[in-house]
Amino acid sequence: SVKMAIKVAYILSKIIHKTDDFIPTENRNSMVHALIESCGLLKHLCLVANRQATDSELELFHSPEYLQYMKKYNDAIECDDSFGFGYDCPLKQGIYNYCKEVAGASISAAKMLCSGQFQVAINWLGGWHHAKRADAAGYCYVNDCVLAILQLRTAYARVLYIDLDLHHGDGVQDAFCGTNKVMTFSIHKHEPGFFPGTGSLSDTGFGKGFRYSVNIPLKDGITDTPFVEICSKVLNEVKIKFDPLAVVIQAGADGLNEDPMRSFNLTPVGLSDCVQFILKWNLPTLILGGGGYNEANVARCWTKITADVLNEELPCEIPENQYFPSYGPSFDFEVVEGLKKDRNSKEYLKSITNTVIDNLSK
Repeated sequence: SVKMAIKVAYILSKIIHKTDDFIPTENRNSMVHALIESCGLLKHLCLVANRQATDSELELFHSPEYLQYMKKYNDAIECDDSFGFGYDCPLKQGIYNYCKEVAGASISAAKMLCSGQFQVAINWLGGWHHAKRADAAGYCYVNDCVLAILQLRTAYARVLYIDLDLHHGDGVQDAFCGTNKVMTFSIHKHEPGFFPGTGSLSDTGFGKGFRYSVNIPLKDGITDTPFVEICSKVLNEVKIKFDPLAVVIQAGADGLNEDPMRSFNLTPVGLSDCVQFILKWNLPTLILGGGGYNEANVARCWTKITADVLNEELPCEIPENQYFPSYGPSFDFEVVEGLKKDRNSKEYLKSITNTVIDNLSK
């Protein structure tokens, strides 16, 4: 088969180790990059040095008071819980720098797509989809997804946001639920008491944005095959209805088997297959990270997605790299599909698919 070379931009951060401090895992971002590098993929990517976001760029979505508050704590130690900080979003030294780094990386990636020089841009540091205008939530301090979409909207009239994370992409949906210029699609776990609690079937947007929010609420235990099937079926209809000119994919990996969330049974193959389905549309596509708290499996997953985007083969075994011991005992790329009971009956999946497609056809 003839290899089609597609131009893929990849954002490089000089302070990747510092960004690790703000994710509730050890060295996650560093591990992802080290594995991509050790697999020899960097030579196929166009490496783009990150530029931190400016205050005014962050203010395109976030309130100045909220940003000011984080700025104040960037160098300080004491801490309180206004603006949603505290339990799952502790304020730490360096917080504002981290926000500028992550948001800058997603904005930079979006700018690469706006230039028309690249088909795909990747920022594995991004994907923090829960942050609101003046509210931190679920480990998300700034909503780089929203900022990237706003950047894409300067060049592309209609942007489709696709969220594959275990959790509902509530911050992004909230930001755009009143407009028909950005359509949001989220497939996620939706169970009583599970964060953030939004994203039911009836959650479809309002005003001009009525029916421009699409949600697929799943129960525990979904496996690759039905996950990819429901994604591709519904996304087909989404594409027909909305006719997007650019796409943002949030590829959160917390639905993988062996994730501490212990919810879905997915493997990197399922997530990568969804990404491949979307890339066949040949639209400018931004790929972001997101959740995922078993760092070795997150690295396996995002390295596989990167290789598949490039149409490159991965080695059978994990290559020698700085974090090699973390990949034991198997030291290979496989994440086995979980055996947790799949609570999504065929009838349930059929009925939610039909409801969503019915909504889209109106």
